[in-house]
Amino acid sequence: MIYNDHDTIVAPATPMGGALCIIRVSGEDAIAICDKIFRGRKRLLDAKAASILYGNIQDGDEIIDDVLVSLFRAPHSYTGENAIELSAHGSRYTVERIIALITKHGARLAEAGEFTRRAFLSGRMDLSQAEAVADIIAADSRASHAIASTQMRGAYSDELQNLRNKLLNITSLLELELDFSEEDVEFADRSQLRQLLELTQQRVESLARSFALGNALKEGIQVAIAGRPNVGKSTLLNRLAGEDRAMVSDIAGTTRDTVEVTTNIAGVIYRFIDTAGLHETNDKLEQMGIERTTEALRKARIILWLSDDATSSFETDLIGYTPTAEQQVYRIITKCDIAREADCVPTPTDYPTLRLSARTGEGMDSLLVALQSFADVNDAYRGEVIVSNHRHYEALCQADEALSTALKALHDGIPTDLVSEDIRLAIHHLGTITGEITSEDILKNIFSHFCIGK
Repeated sequence: MIYNDHDTIVAPATPMGGALCIIRVSGEDAIAICDKIFRGRKRLLDAKAASILYGNIQDGDEIIDDVLVSLFRAPHSYTGENAIELSAHGSRYTVERIIALITKHGARLAEAGEFTRRAFLSGRMDLSQAEAVADIIAADSRASHAIASTQMRGAYSDELQNLRNKLLNITSLLELELDFSEEDVEFADRSQLRQLLELTQQRVESLARSFALGNALKEGIQVAIAGRPNVGKSTLLNRLAGEDRAMVSDIAGTTRDTVEVTTNIAGVIYRFIDTAGLHETNDKLEQMGIERTTEALRKARIILWLSDDATSSFETDLIGYTPTAEQQVYRIITKCDIAREADCVPTPTDYPTLRLSARTGEGMDSLLVALQSFADVNDAYRGEVIVSNHRHYEALCQADEALSTALKALHDGIPTDLVSEDIRLAIHHLGTITGEITSEDILKNIFSHFCIGK
């Protein structure tokens, strides 16, 4: 992908085929080009900035469509350039005719993400805000929207800039000492310097830790429904989905592959995976299903361990699978609508235990409450910074590692110039998040995932 960031570009910003379509034009000649095909009470070249005009789009004497034109003059536009947004009727023929006219008069079709790339290059937003634009578009829940919105408004950028400024002040003092090395002068008190570095590292670590929640809220929290055959896994999946998504049968081994259902619970996306029952078998198809079950268990953030036998153990029901420290396991005693009361009294385990009947819905409210408690989204709704981007997470981890090295160097009495180098490395990694330090390859990779009109 080769960008020319100085010519004029055009693309539909909304899908064609609806009642209306927004066609976006940006570049130095955007207003002049559109003026050649627009007929209204006033020429676009004479219109005030941030104004809306009504008129026709014409190809010579032929009227193509009647439109509303939103006009923006540089630098007060999304891209920081002269920009036009045409609100036209949304038929594919109409939109393609208008775009063809605009390109005929000197514009070219935009590449994916090129409008937002120009906004970044013109200083209208930093790189983390630009990435948040894509996250806003892709948000499929209140929680993921809240995280992206906070990032797009600049709270995350402000946080990172504050951290970088603190580190820059430290390096300035350390490097000033190098200029007076012969006088053996210390401009930075080592105990205060260590304390400031520790506080900065704690915040970097806190941001990195938030990625576990942020990524789960962005991608959806994966929940594995697991247990031995015929304990009600598929029935529970269908209850959660509100429809029959998995076959239900009294015959053990009916589910031989994983079935996934996505559900929004209180503004958070949960991805429930109905897995094949875990048991010893020589059936090759069942073995393949069990292998996929094990893989789903490894990837899950929450495991719903289903059993209709209150005396069974996790180790026997899930054939020795050991949950990680980051996974939450809930023991679910199923079929309590038909079981004897004594059979529903579970033996003690290390996991929270719930009783329910997926067939009747008894106990489902308690399960939903338990699922919601796993993801505390209140911070996201309050506008707290939560990291959801894997690129940012890696940069934060690298910055954390550099700060650890700097702190160890201070403790060991390493020369000032080497300590300063480690701190500058941390500054570098934080700068890659906001785009203050970046490369063309990174920009191409980021913006290539955007839609064309954004």
